[in-house]
Amino acid sequence: MTSSLSKISNVLFRKKTFEGGSHLNSQMKRCLTILDVMFIAIGHMIGAGIYVLTGSVVRNQAGPAIILSFIFSGFAALLSAFSYAEFGARFPRAGSAYTYSYVGMGEIWAFIVGWTVPLEYMIGNAAVARSWSGYFDSLVYKSVSNWTLEHVGHLSDGKGFFAKYPDFLAFVLLFIVAVAVAMGSKFSANVNTSFVVLNLAVLAFVIVCGFTYADFSLWSGNYPDGTSKFFPYGIQGAVSGASTCFFAYIGFEALATAGEEAKNPHRTIPLATFSSLAIISVLYVLMGASLTLMVPYDQIDPDAAFAAAFEMKGATVAKVIMSVGALAGMLNNLVTGAFALPRAVYAMADDGLIFGWFGVINSRTKTPLNATIAFTILNAILALVFDLEALVDFMSIGTLLAYSMVSVCVVILRHEPQLIDGSETEYDDGGNLKSWVPFRGFWHKFSEGISIRCAVGTLIFGYVCLALPFKLGIFSNPGGIILLIIGAVCSLIAFIFILGHEQNKSTATYKVPFVPFLPCLGLLINVFMMVYLNLMTWIRLFVWLAIGIVIYVCYGIRHSKEAKKLNTVASSHMSVLKNGDSKVH
Repeated sequence: MTSSLSKISNVLFRKKTFEGGSHLNSQMKRCLTILDVMFIAIGHMIGAGIYVLTGSVVRNQAGPAIILSFIFSGFAALLSAFSYAEFGARFPRAGSAYTYSYVGMGEIWAFIVGWTVPLEYMIGNAAVARSWSGYFDSLVYKSVSNWTLEHVGHLSDGKGFFAKYPDFLAFVLLFIVAVAVAMGSKFSANVNTSFVVLNLAVLAFVIVCGFTYADFSLWSGNYPDGTSKFFPYGIQGAVSGASTCFFAYIGFEALATAGEEAKNPHRTIPLATFSSLAIISVLYVLMGASLTLMVPYDQIDPDAAFAAAFEMKGATVAKVIMSVGALAGMLNNLVTGAFALPRAVYAMADDGLIFGWFGVINSRTKTPLNATIAFTILNAILALVFDLEALVDFMSIGTLLAYSMVSVCVVILRHEPQLIDGSETEYDDGGNLKSWVPFRGFWHKFSEGISIRCAVGTLIFGYVCLALPFKLGIFSNPGGIILLIIGAVCSLIAFIFILGHEQNKSTATYKVPFVPFLPCLGLLINVFMMVYLNLMTWIRLFVWLAIGIVIYVCYGIRHSKEAKKLNTVASSHMSVLKNGDSKVH
């Protein structure tokens, strides 16, 4: 029984290994510069969401304190970005969080992360395509939707999963974007760069134009009822707004999928990560400031904040230019999403965990063309017939799961032994327990790495216990207090136990500072936000994972290249032993 469990464990938790410099080998062409990779992240972060999200948070959650909300949420995103930057520099592969989880946690965890990422991109791309179509339709006075309803008819009443009418414009748009992406990484990067430059120019114009109408009295003093003009919802409003604003930063991880095509990825990925986040953070803060200085927060239209504000000021030209920026921003999202999606799929196929056909690289374009074609068709069908509003939360849980896993992997890998430079057999002290840790003898009975994994697992359990009372609104009830105490004790003990492990002497070109403090803080924020997602989102996640696990059990386990590699090593050891025995006899 124990032997069987051990074999299953070895299969499920086998890790991806790279020999020598094989992590730098790629079938794709390394042609992307720092600017290209940085613009991929910026393009994926800036979309129509910034124009809509800002107004909603200002009006309903934070008021002018939205600038603090963006700063808080930017810091939260930075905590995850630290981990992505380290892994992107150490393992510059197309799989992003999937590859990092494979290296740090093992095959089954990598598959779980890798299986959620493509669906996240598909839903995101389809939703953005429908948003672009709807925005364009509103600019032409609903002529597109009216023509479709008149000549094609209704699909549904619009209250379920199916859309009210088929969105042919979104369908065609996704294929046009896919053609641009399939023509090669450099070509799609140039297309993306063009849209990013246009969008940044529009944002700069909107910010400057907004500041020309600035009235600083809207920020200073109090209203007649004593409410602060800057903090109309209090400091808790700024914090609440930060949790919403965090999703405006989602997208920086898309640049990690370009790791296999980046020139000098050890330097490119960290620099592009932090540069893109810095630029976006400054833009978001300035956007929030210009909006709240233009009009009183309680007069802002949450659905069309900037357009309504400019209309109130009589700035018709600014309103039109802003509309162009919104369309360009959504096209940015589509290009970067269409770029990242097939690469995430390719990474899993290349490792043998899903069907190898998806891992074929076109000899002329040096892109995963099969994956691009297949998933564009699925994307286009989603955009054509489904109302995706109910599924958008699924994007969040997939992203937060990936962020959490990457933070966990940084902690685990930092506490694993590394070969000492110049030696093929000697390891450093990474993962060893420090002398002050109690029960050291107990942990020495277990295989290498078990103690740090138990500590991280306990830490996550503690974080969930801390988050649940706030989610359920029971933090003042006896049950809530018990959960808070359990969560605090588990988290504290687990964190101290992690500190009790020696860190390795890794010579990676970039390393997350202040480990384990920063990754564990980032993990805490991600776990809280995951707990706050609604129950249906979790149910959909488990259903999608169940489908994936069936594919993994029926196909991935048997075709895993890592398994074949381990079998080859085992066979070579057996042949060496047999040859040794024959010589003795």
